[in-house]
Amino acid sequence: MSFPVIDAHQHVWDPSRAVYDWLTPEAAPIDGAMAFADVAPELRAAGVDFTVQVQSADNPEDTALMRESAARHPEVAGIVGYAPLEDPEATARTLASWDGDPLMVGVRTLIHNQPDPDWLLRPDVDASLGLLEERGLSFDVVAVLSRHVEIIPLVGARHPGLRMVIDHLAKPPIGVGDGAEWARLMEAAAENENVFAKVSGLYSATEDSSAWTTEQIRPFVDRAMEMFGPERLMYGGDWPISVLSGGYTRVWQGLRPIFDALDADARERVLGRTAAEFYRLDARRLGVAG
Repeated sequence: MSFPVIDAHQHVWDPSRAVYDWLTPEAAPIDGAMAFADVAPELRAAGVDFTVQVQSADNPEDTALMRESAARHPEVAGIVGYAPLEDPEATARTLASWDGDPLMVGVRTLIHNQPDPDWLLRPDVDASLGLLEERGLSFDVVAVLSRHVEIIPLVGARHPGLRMVIDHLAKPPIGVGDGAEWARLMEAAAENENVFAKVSGLYSATEDSSAWTTEQIRPFVDRAMEMFGPERLMYGGDWPISVLSGGYTRVWQGLRPIFDALDADARERVLGRTAAEFYRLDARRLGVAG
C-alpha cells in the first residue's frame, strides 16, 4: 500500500459564523460559505486522500468551524488553528483547550495583516511561540514580505525546537522576476532543519493571478527542492483561494508534471509523508502503521 496523498493546505469558512475581514465582495465567488463538501469531488478526482485544514481568520470561531468540519469528514487529518499570540496567557488557555484532540496539530495567525513586519519578534508573541515549542505544536508562517522570511532564522534561533512551515513558498515572484532575492532569503531560512515549506499557492504575481503556467512555477519548485529537499516540502492545494487562480483541479494538474518528475520516494514525501511527519498526524486517522 502506498502512502496516502495529503493536501497540507486547505481552508473552510463561513462569514455567517466567523469574521473574515479580508473576505470582501471583490473576492467573489468565494466570499460566501466554503465547505469541505464543495471541494471533495475534486479531491477524489485528484487522488487526494486527506487534507490539513488551515486557519483563515484571527478568531476562535474560525477554528471551531474547522473542528466541526473535521468531525463530519474523516478525510480531514489535521487542523492548524488560531491562537492569540500577542497574549501569552490567552494562548496558553487556547492550547490547553485543545488537549486530548489529536487533530489540533499547529497554529497560524495572519501575520501578513499586521502593520509591523517584525510582529513575530515582539516579546509577547515570542513568549507564545515558546508555548508552541513546549507543547510540540507547529507554526505556519504566512510570509508575504521579504522581511517575513528574513526573520524566520531569528525566530528559529530563539526557539530551536519550534517546527515552522513557510506557506506558499513565501510567494515567489512568478511571472515577474527571477526570484534572486526570494532564493537568498529562503536559503537562509532553510538552513534550520526545523523549517519546512509548502508547495502551494503558487500563482502568478501579475495582475491576473490565474495567468500562471507549469513552466513558470517549475524553477521555483526546483530551487525549493534544492534548498529543503523532499523531506521538508509538502503539497498544498490552497482551496478555496485556488478558485480565484484557476481552480483546484487546474492547480493540481499544473503541479502534477513537476511531482511526476520526482523519483518515487521524493514524490511520496512531497505528496504526503512530509506533511504527516511535520504535523505529526494521527497514524490511525491516516490508516497507516504508527
